[in-house]
Amino acid sequence: MNALLDKAIAAIRKLAEAEQEAIARQILERIAADARWDALFADPRSKGLLERLADEAREEIRRGEVFDFDPADGRSP
Repeated sequence: MNALLDKAIAAIRKLAEAEQEAIARQILERIAADARWDALFADPRSKGLLERLADEAREEIRRGEVFDFDPADGRSP
């Protein structure tokens, strides 16, 4: 286990049991979600769909329909 994970687990151990459960659930859900994405991207059938989505995005950029937007800066597009 790496040092950062050790530090995180040590901090989690100091929390109430309910909070530990909630964090553990979130971690396990994240790991499961990542595994599902990995499986989807590894499926050869996804290649054509991803290529079409990339082509659509490039066309939207070419048409000027894409703009920079950072919701963190509080400005509307």
